[in-house]
Amino acid sequence: MNFKPKDIGPQLMTVIAVVLVFGFFTYNAQVNMENRGIDFGYGFLSQESSFDVQFSLIEYDGSHSYFRAYLVGLLNTILVSVIGIFFATILGVMVGIARLSPNYLINRFAAFYVEFFRNIPLLLQIFFWYFAALRALPLPQDAEAIFGISFLTIKGLFVPAFIWQNFNIFFYSIVAATIAIIVIRYQAKKLQETQGKQTPVLLISIGLILILPLISFLIGGVRLSFEVPVLKQLATTSFIYEGGVSLPPELIALALSLSLYTATFIAECVRAGIQGISKGQKEAAASIGLTPNQVLKLVVMPQALRIIIPPTTNQYLNLTKNSSLAAAIAYPDLVLVFAGTALMQTGKAIEIVSITMFTYLSLSIAISLFMNWYNNKIAIQEK
Repeated sequence: MNFKPKDIGPQLMTVIAVVLVFGFFTYNAQVNMENRGIDFGYGFLSQESSFDVQFSLIEYDGSHSYFRAYLVGLLNTILVSVIGIFFATILGVMVGIARLSPNYLINRFAAFYVEFFRNIPLLLQIFFWYFAALRALPLPQDAEAIFGISFLTIKGLFVPAFIWQNFNIFFYSIVAATIAIIVIRYQAKKLQETQGKQTPVLLISIGLILILPLISFLIGGVRLSFEVPVLKQLATTSFIYEGGVSLPPELIALALSLSLYTATFIAECVRAGIQGISKGQKEAAASIGLTPNQVLKLVVMPQALRIIIPPTTNQYLNLTKNSSLAAAIAYPDLVLVFAGTALMQTGKAIEIVSITMFTYLSLSIAISLFMNWYNNKIAIQEK
């Protein structure tokens, strides 16, 4: 490709302008910091943090470094983002389809849900679930067992922990099932394109994902047991559950709020995508003998996803960034742990804020790259 000077000129000027602006602010920041006797550097990351975190996915206490505290906050942010994206997607798809239902009650209820939750500020929803709804839950000693093994209390949700024996064999069975499903899907698609035959890929996939792990239990020596939470008395009037897995109320409130709020926007993306497919295409597909399930799978969804995925990607990004509101209810995410407590102790504002910004930027870019890859993968290829 040949570039003409008139094409390169504007781009070169833009690059020079960006470099000059960045250099100007960098130089001013350096001069001001030197005048105030402030050292710049990231050496503090190896220093002892000297503060605790109430909820962590990895081992952590005050004797660990600030970098370890950063990892704690990062993992907690990723955890609530993944939970929120998972449930928001499921709920959003269900509500989006419900909004197109011919049943009046289902249609109106879905519309009410969308209009109600998307028009209330997210921060207020977080406050409602944390300070109102979850505060009404019983104390640990008064909680009723859910299915006899789980307990939902004012101090959080306590569920059994899985204890595996020969977990490697079970993991290999899952990997083998996944590889087999990918191969079968590829062969089914090839068979459809060359001979027009349909293969029950979904049923075969469900069978594989169930049968292979079951075999690992029957002949592979895999064993699974549960560690059920047990109520313990710490003091005269203080009780807590020990054992199992505990989910703090801050995580529950934040995940609920993010899921319910973001699902409203995903629902509208789904509704718009399905409505974007003309009725004539559905009727034409039915006229050649396709069943309603085949019409949905082969005609509607491949085209609807091209409309649904780009705006849904934006909602995933918004959910990840909105998780920073966790600081309002003291959930130890990246903002609270690193850009809050660590910043207050070290005074390294520029360093810590830059790391936090770069982290959110990296998470957002990773989500965007994955969704763009998936969007290109399912795009209809014109021949």
